[in-house]
Amino acid sequence: MRVAQAAPGAAAALTLLMRADLLARMTIIDAWAQHPTLRHSQDPIFDSLRRWTKSEALTSELPVRTTIDLMDQGGISKALISAWVAPRNVMISNDEVASFVAQAPDRLVGVGSVDISKPMQAVAEIRRCVRELGFKGIRVLPWLWEVPPTDRRFYPVYVACAELGVPFCTQIGHTGPLMPSEVGRPIYLDQVALDFPELKIVAGHIGYPWTDEAIAVATKHANVYIDTSAYTVNRYPPQLVQFMRENGRSKVMFGTNYPMITPAKALAGLDALGLEQSAREAFLSGNAKRVFGV
Repeated sequence: MRVAQAAPGAAAALTLLMRADLLARMTIIDAWAQHPTLRHSQDPIFDSLRRWTKSEALTSELPVRTTIDLMDQGGISKALISAWVAPRNVMISNDEVASFVAQAPDRLVGVGSVDISKPMQAVAEIRRCVRELGFKGIRVLPWLWEVPPTDRRFYPVYVACAELGVPFCTQIGHTGPLMPSEVGRPIYLDQVALDFPELKIVAGHIGYPWTDEAIAVATKHANVYIDTSAYTVNRYPPQLVQFMRENGRSKVMFGTNYPMITPAKALAGLDALGLEQSAREAFLSGNAKRVFGV
């Protein structure tokens, strides 16, 4: 009996449908996203990013439904959305994040932020974020403060996160905004991890151009992880992809940095990574589930 052969175009379409169906059935967690406020979107500090991405700042508040719809288009099950606290400027407050999560509690997970210049208030706010708001992590970006994560002002934050059992999330690598990049050198986290072996550290944005440093620190310390936010799959550095395939399977988690990159765009070309099924599942959700407890 002869088996009918599909036309080449039909075969390609079928392959795309099968891949889309696989993503739809797979749990995917976005480890770094934001549901932006107008203050965040319109801040002049992001002008350089808008130039690169050829995008415009929001002119009206973005409904949470829009973020959920874009998650659906990319097959994202849950997204960890974070607050943004900068010196003298709260771009997205913790209470705003909590209100966004309340509108889609099965899809959005809160990550808080604090003012590190006020250590006592910062510790109290971290406790409130975790105990009252139900947040699963705290994020502070060194470039916003123009100091490395070894600065003494970070240390009360580390103590509070370690005591509460939530990850400290931060940015590594060069900055898209026109701010100093050196404070994002991944090697700074080596000292933090030595001082706080109890603290889970999630370093976002891959660490380029110091990706080798990021891999070295994540390999050395059991409590240090990398997320791929702010990069599309086809821009992952080769050494990171090799790390994900081999001894770094439990160390790297998927992220978008939405709204800078939409989920569908961030995931395009996923098959080209050549990850075995177990490594793929760990990258897309397993590592985030374990580290953040979601």
